[in-house]
Amino acid sequence: MTPRRLIRSLAAVLAVALVASGGAAQAQQSPPLAGPPPQYVVDEETLPFDALPGLPSDRHWGVHGGAGYRIEVPHHWNGDLVLWARGFVPDQPELTVQNHPMRQFLLASGYAWAAYSYAKNDYNVAQGVKDTRALTQLFNGIVGQPDRVYLTGASMGGHVTAVAIEQYPNTYDGAMPFCGVMGDYELFDYFLDFNLAAAALAGVETTYPADPVQWAEQTVPEITDALATVWPLVLNEDGERLRAVTEQRSGGQRPLTDLAFIAWADFLFTFGGEDGTVPGSPGIVVDNSETVYRFDTAPELSPEEEALNEAVLRVTQDPGARSRGGLRNVPVVQGTPPVPVLTLHNVGDLFVPFSMQQTYAERVAGNGRSDLLVQRSIRAVGHCDFEPEELIGAFLDLVAWVEHGVKPAGDDVLTPEVVADPFYGCAFTTATRDLTPPCPD
Repeated sequence: MTPRRLIRSLAAVLAVALVASGGAAQAQQSPPLAGPPPQYVVDEETLPFDALPGLPSDRHWGVHGGAGYRIEVPHHWNGDLVLWARGFVPDQPELTVQNHPMRQFLLASGYAWAAYSYAKNDYNVAQGVKDTRALTQLFNGIVGQPDRVYLTGASMGGHVTAVAIEQYPNTYDGAMPFCGVMGDYELFDYFLDFNLAAAALAGVETTYPADPVQWAEQTVPEITDALATVWPLVLNEDGERLRAVTEQRSGGQRPLTDLAFIAWADFLFTFGGEDGTVPGSPGIVVDNSETVYRFDTAPELSPEEEALNEAVLRVTQDPGARSRGGLRNVPVVQGTPPVPVLTLHNVGDLFVPFSMQQTYAERVAGNGRSDLLVQRSIRAVGHCDFEPEELIGAFLDLVAWVEHGVKPAGDDVLTPEVVADPFYGCAFTTATRDLTPPCPD
């Protein structure tokens, strides 16, 4: 197959890989450079929503605390509430509310659900944490106090979920963050790593922060021309080294990483034009001052790895730019869940990489709370690319865990030999995605 035909054949899978459920489609957009905050508004005409056919419910909507909300309670309510923490939305003025991605299932099963727009857009995790708790209190006032409260969230909403249960341990009974930013600042470091390693391997000089226009229009084409015959499909030796570095920095050897690199490489370059800040931070938060770049897991660095580590531009975070606790700046996920947590993540996600789950598992284990964590790996290269059966199955297992103490099965995300198995992720993947190898029958 010629490179041109291969490009055409991959068009469909690229579309699938870069489309996310719920808030994830919006999460695909790169956060803009810092600037004056907009005046956020809620268009109240967009808040009303109809009942689903055959699922009668009481529906409530409005604006509370500067955010839009939706609440839906089925007529045969079982007494439990499922909250939805949405993902990233660019820093635009309009605040929007997303319905829960499992809405139909929840209503049919008797669960009430509620969702907030948050009072701010952009990567405002602290706002999401506070607003989600406020939504719980609003539900109590409108509907009544539920028996149990489950918190679910995707992408940035996964970050919100992980922080919220730690900040308000008596508010939630169980949590299901999926495709979540469970490693907080390590996500931003990973974006930095890709771009600066690419420049170093290509022998292209750059600065950080780079001029965004020059980066996009001049530097990136120079890099890709130096790393590939046909970017990102036909890589030369240095291009293969970038692919290897990306694999190691995103979670190590595992299935689908070759396909994932093709799907995500161009998108990851968009972060090279950013300035290293995030909402609420007093300076640059990214840091690779002590990062060791590797092509594999060998304990000793090869001469080629040593050359890369010598050549790569080093960036150090500004003093006080990173939060160490609480809800200032971008809140840190401490890894101290007080309630059962069941996570899902796509093994080939290179936007919010699989390494986020490894970081979370390590932090939770370090705090002696692994008994409260179950993680599941789904074989897909998209971001938040989950089948309804995968989400619903995970939620039902979480409920059984919370209500009956039955801890469900999950995947080992930390043992390299396990994660590198060609069939890793098959246990909880219910459908084969386009161009991904099928699991055994």
